[in-house]
Amino acid sequence: MSTSLLSTYDPTGFGGVVQEYVWQWENQPLRVVYETLGNGSPLLLLPAFSSVSTRQEMAGLARLLAPHFQVVAIDWPGFGQSSRPSIDYRPEIYQQFLGDFVQAVFSIPITVIAAGHAAGYVLQLAHQQPDTFSKIVLIAPTWRGPLPTMGANPMLAGVVRGLVRSPIVGQILYKLNTTPSFLRFMYRRHVFVDTAKLTPSFMEKKWQSTQKPGARFASAAFVTGNIDAVHNQSDFLALVQSLSVPIMVVIAESSPPKSRAEMEVVAALPGVRSVVLPGSLGMHEEYPAEIFAAIEDFLHH
Repeated sequence: MSTSLLSTYDPTGFGGVVQEYVWQWENQPLRVVYETLGNGSPLLLLPAFSSVSTRQEMAGLARLLAPHFQVVAIDWPGFGQSSRPSIDYRPEIYQQFLGDFVQAVFSIPITVIAAGHAAGYVLQLAHQQPDTFSKIVLIAPTWRGPLPTMGANPMLAGVVRGLVRSPIVGQILYKLNTTPSFLRFMYRRHVFVDTAKLTPSFMEKKWQSTQKPGARFASAAFVTGNIDAVHNQSDFLALVQSLSVPIMVVIAESSPPKSRAEMEVVAALPGVRSVVLPGSLGMHEEYPAEIFAAIEDFLHH
């Protein structure tokens, strides 16, 4: 496993140094792209899992944090500019990857800011290796993929995942679910609050990120709940309660009702700091300045 410099500038990033971490999973090398900006104590930014997941969604936060920290943001395996092989994406992959990446890139306990579904993986790693993180910020944390949230049982979710993974039918289904108009519909529904921000160029970039070879495999795993780090709320809450590291939860005011209720249960746990801010499930991208202002004191003290 090694890291290497890709370039000092990447138009799909946020102006930092772009590097590549070569990681092995079951004897298959995966290229994982990450970007570093700023100097200071290390801080890891983990984007939310979604069909359009890239480190670029953390760009606003990265730039605000860079004067105070050395910020590292990743493209998860299967997403963004990282390798997208047709492997069976499941929690073990991301658990192992996150632990290996943190160990390879950082030498001291780090601050981590995780959006959406990344929360479960951060909590599991913090539980398994208590010295990994010095502070944890969870932004609009979720633990259940879209299909299970809508009530699909595991068998149906498995059928859908199998269809999307299949060569011809899968490509057709995936293309239908990643058209610019469908992506815009999803953003309006539960990702962004201010639809004026969903400009043609913004949506074009999101669409392009879904069209890379192999993009449908990890996306299908997320949508069908196959990369849910935990499978019920009590396990998620137990992980939070098991930790001694300081935790702050940022609740998205306009989240889907079920998601917001679950965020509030986490925020109500003893010792957890919390704040309610504007936004929905994409609040880390839509309202970075508001989030930075709300977490700055927590990060520094």
